[in-house]
Amino acid sequence: MSRGSRRRGGHGGGEEGGGERWLLTYSDMITLLLALFVVLFSISSVNVSKFVSLQESLKAAFSGSILTGGSSIMQTGADSSDKNSPNNTEIPALMPLNPTIAKPGAQGSGTSSASQAQIDSLMKEAQNSSQENSDFQALEQRLNAYARAHGFANQVKAQIEQQGLVVTVLTDNLLFTSGSDTLDPASYPLLSEIGTLINLDTDEHPVVVEGYTDDVPIATAQFPSNWWLSTGRANNVLQFLLTRDVPAARLSEQGFGDQHAVASNATAAGQAQNRRVEIVFERKYPSPNAGA
Repeated sequence: MSRGSRRRGGHGGGEEGGGERWLLTYSDMITLLLALFVVLFSISSVNVSKFVSLQESLKAAFSGSILTGGSSIMQTGADSSDKNSPNNTEIPALMPLNPTIAKPGAQGSGTSSASQAQIDSLMKEAQNSSQENSDFQALEQRLNAYARAHGFANQVKAQIEQQGLVVTVLTDNLLFTSGSDTLDPASYPLLSEIGTLINLDTDEHPVVVEGYTDDVPIATAQFPSNWWLSTGRANNVLQFLLTRDVPAARLSEQGFGDQHAVASNATAAGQAQNRRVEIVFERKYPSPNAGA
C-alpha cells in the first residue's frame, strides 16, 4: 500500500510540474504583446496642440486673409457659368510703366507724328524760355550797374520776377514832386537809359508802365483821386519813352492808385516805397521756375 501510494504521489507531482511550464510561455507572449501595443500607441499618438495650430494656419491661408482668392479655393466646385471660371475671368490690360515716345525720324502712324510734334514744340518753348531769362539777366545787370554808378541804387532796381523783368523806380526826388505828374528833368538821363535798354531788347517784349501811390488821399481839380495821379504819372513816363524812339506798339500804361502796396503805409519810409513807377518787360515764354 505504501509503495502504491508513493508511485501515485510521484506521478501526480510530475504532471503538476509539466503544467507550470506552459504558463511561462503564455506570460512571455502576453508581455511581448503588451510591449507591441505600447510601441504602436506611442507611434500613433498625435500632438493635439500642434494639430490645432496647423489647422488654424491652413484655414487662415485659404480664407483670403493671407492668400488672395482663398474663398474660391475653398469652394467645392464651379459650373461652366461660374464667374470664377477661367474662360469667363476678365484679365485687366497691362499698362506700361513709362509712356512710349516715338524716336525722331521713325516711321509711324499719324498719332506718333503728332506726339513728336508736341515734343518738338515743348523743347522749342524750353529753349526760348532759357534764352529769354538770359536776355533779362543781361538787361538787369546793365541797369543795376548804371543805377550804382549814378547814385540811384537806393531808388532804382531791376529784378527778374514771374511776370518778367521789373524795373522799379521810386518817384520821390527823382521822377516827380509831391502831388504832381510832371517829370523832373533830373529823371531824363535815367529814363533815357531805360529807353535804350528797351531798344536793345531784340526779342521786342511788350513793356507796361505802371503807376502807384501811397494811401494818402488826394482830391484836386487835376487829380480827383490817387487813381488819376498814378495813371497820369505812368502816362508821362510812357510819353517820354516815345521820344527815345521806343516803338509805340510795344508800350502800354496802367494806374493802380494806392493798390498793391509793397510796404506798410503806417510809416513815412513805407509810403515812400509805395510811391513808385514800375516798367515791366513782360514775358513771351512763361517759365514755372522764373524768378525763383
